[in-house]
Amino acid sequence: MKENLLHFIWKLKLFPVKTLCTSQGEKLEIVSSGLPNFNAGPDFLTAKIRVNGQLWVGNVEIHVNASDWYAHGHENDKNYDAVILHIVWNDNMEIFRNSNKPLTTLVLKKYVSKNVLDKYRKLMLKDEKWILCEDQLATVSKFHLNNWLEKLYYERLEQKSKIITSLLAFNKNNWEATLFCLLAKNFGLKINGEAFFDMAKSINFSVIRKISCNPFQLEALLFGQAGLLIDQNESDYFKKLQNEYNYLKNKFKLQPIFKKQVDFFRLRPNNFPTIRLSQFANLIYKEQHLFSKVLETNDIKNYYELLSVKTSTYWETHYTFGKSSKKTIKKTSKKFIDLLVINTIIPLKFIYHKHNGNVSLMSNVIDMATDMKPEKNAILSKFESLQVASNNLFESQALLELKNEYCNNQKCLQCAIGKELITR
Repeated sequence: MKENLLHFIWKLKLFPVKTLCTSQGEKLEIVSSGLPNFNAGPDFLTAKIRVNGQLWVGNVEIHVNASDWYAHGHENDKNYDAVILHIVWNDNMEIFRNSNKPLTTLVLKKYVSKNVLDKYRKLMLKDEKWILCEDQLATVSKFHLNNWLEKLYYERLEQKSKIITSLLAFNKNNWEATLFCLLAKNFGLKINGEAFFDMAKSINFSVIRKISCNPFQLEALLFGQAGLLIDQNESDYFKKLQNEYNYLKNKFKLQPIFKKQVDFFRLRPNNFPTIRLSQFANLIYKEQHLFSKVLETNDIKNYYELLSVKTSTYWETHYTFGKSSKKTIKKTSKKFIDLLVINTIIPLKFIYHKHNGNVSLMSNVIDMATDMKPEKNAILSKFESLQVASNNLFESQALLELKNEYCNNQKCLQCAIGKELITR
């Protein structure tokens, strides 16, 4: 028996509530289970119960063994003085208050059916499963699944919003600077995202403003701050960028970031940091009031135009300094722009409208997610094989949240799917 299962059983009242008695033989009636407490202290707050007809309002503490009360030192903690009910599975010891009166105790083992426990055990059996409920997932009602996916998408947005809120404070509520940092992070993708993010935060956005009309200076600044102009190279273009960066570094008193070096390993050439930084520099040059454009744009087709940029001329025949390659115009693809919209544009617009209390515009941002095609990756393909396919970006993002935050952490008792499978 696990304590989190007892929490689940108590919260949903998965036992016959009309025939309850305390371990002391008193009639027990549950008026309210209380509110789950996610901080220090008793497990449920402001519960209401009747013991032999007497109404009590206070807190509830849950343990597998009654003796855990003393094992956890609750008898010496004032936070537990207002506990009105001790819920246990094994009543292996009588617990007393400081007044030496027995603490009212409910032994759940007497009331929980074998059926509930069997469903829980069936769900939680690992047996090398990809997710614990994969054998039963297809049986979950579409109504409950769709409602849960909607909640999961908002959870995912809220998680991203925390990063944006923190970054906004760092940038002293400058939304344009915040967009600059977020775009830099996502131009770096998974491999170089953190390095690009550190690079962007190391530059005061006023510097970007001052040189935004000069694409060569922008590229020199980004390359230099990312640590790509440190080593010596015989390439003339490298030397020009290096000289320009040294001038900018001295003029604006900049310090390059070396916390995490950019990486070329395990990347396709079109995702090399040299290519992505050059594209990013050209985007800042092309759209010098990008945040305003982002707010005005609501159609994904328009984002394909807004965020479509290519590298500077040098990178049309290079992937790294000095080594020539066949000439190709290296533009941001639709797939790459989709990633920028998913990870930067939608979360930023959502938190901006939320910050300003624009509920209808928040809804428009969500509508954009439902209009976009779903992502394609190994996780979503596996869900599809389990008969849970995503029809749009909204659903694919929700399924990723489900897998990463719930399934991987075995939070089945906090998941609407697990709840249905155990309680139905």
